[in-house]
Amino acid sequence: MTFRFGQDTRGCATARLGAGAAARIRLVTSPTLVLGFGNVLLSDDGAGVQLVERLRSELGPNAAEFVDGGTLSFSLLSYVEATDSMLVIDAADLNSAPGTIELFEGAAMDEFLKSSRRRTVHEVGLIDLLDMVRLQDCLPSQRALLCIQPGRIDWCETLSAPVAEALPEAARQARATLHRWNFT
Repeated sequence: MTFRFGQDTRGCATARLGAGAAARIRLVTSPTLVLGFGNVLLSDDGAGVQLVERLRSELGPNAAEFVDGGTLSFSLLSYVEATDSMLVIDAADLNSAPGTIELFEGAAMDEFLKSSRRRTVHEVGLIDLLDMVRLQDCLPSQRALLCIQPGRIDWCETLSAPVAEALPEAARQARATLHRWNFT
């Protein structure tokens, strides 16, 4: 059996089976994209990036495509297009105590991002990125946003105590989500 690689009409990477077979499959370069947003120079704003690095260390670099998204958005498009499972991690205003963790999956993630109140400094970039992927009909079917309530967003390279203390639980929730996706 032979494969021809390219892009389908939506722009998503595909492989076409040779010998006249009409089946198309979506190419996935990694089982899951784990994308952390934040600026590590702004204290708790860097929680997403720090958690991604922690997960890479705990799970191993081949467990997923671990990406430090920093404060980037459109340059991450190719990563999102190439996966069907995406976990985004970011600091966000949850109207809760510092260190509070919330996980929004699928439609709940979409609703959280569409809410009228801006909750994270990276949210606009993430919304735009997801809209671009939707326009190409390449939105990951499994997607989640793991948020940590910041306590301090100021020039400092360390996390506030409540956010640092929340990282182990946030990592546990991230691992549980990834495990569930990979075994369902």
